[in-house]
Amino acid sequence: MHWSLMVFVNTQELQAAFRDPKSPYYIPPGTQGPEAEDSPSHTYGFRAAALHNTSSPDPFIKAKEALRKEGFDPLSFWAQPIVWGDHDAFQHVNNVRYVRFFESARIKWMTSLGNELGGLEKAQSMLKAQGISLIIKSIEVKFRRPVTYPDTLLIGYKPVPPPPEGSPDNATFEVKASAYSIAQEAFVAHSKEALVWYDYDSLRKCDPGDQARAVVFARAKAE
Repeated sequence: MHWSLMVFVNTQELQAAFRDPKSPYYIPPGTQGPEAEDSPSHTYGFRAAALHNTSSPDPFIKAKEALRKEGFDPLSFWAQPIVWGDHDAFQHVNNVRYVRFFESARIKWMTSLGNELGGLEKAQSMLKAQGISLIIKSIEVKFRRPVTYPDTLLIGYKPVPPPPEGSPDNATFEVKASAYSIAQEAFVAHSKEALVWYDYDSLRKCDPGDQARAVVFARAKAE
């Protein structure tokens, strides 16, 4: 009897928490909660991550605008929900995690390049390391702010325009990426990377041709 009463009280408290905008369990009207606390449901994830900032009615839109303003390619935008397991002993997202976060956005961007170069078939072959695709040569990550759960990062990529005199190595080009925190409404990490066009049939870097380079650098904006 006492156990049943306790469950009833706890259920009432939990339902009240779902309705309280200041509660970490708040579920906005018209939306659905996740199946689990680390569910990648974008609608819930973005809302839950920005509970403390009720001044922005849609933080996801604000994040996209911030990335676009910095010249990042919208076709690369990747939403990365932060889960509790991303934390380390210092009580924030471990720095190593960001390399994986940037990787996911980079692969999405690469897929969009493949689609533009040759449709779904080309995109799939690039992902399966068939024919000419892209590999990463180096990565440098700079951290600006610690990130904690709950949050969602929106990540974007952009190619660095080639020098006016042209590049001496047509197989390699640089890209930049940034991670924007929905909860903090600020950039929290930046990445600078060197990517290489690679021919998996001959197992060597290669010149992808004028069309591929044109597709990449058409998405670059002068800085």
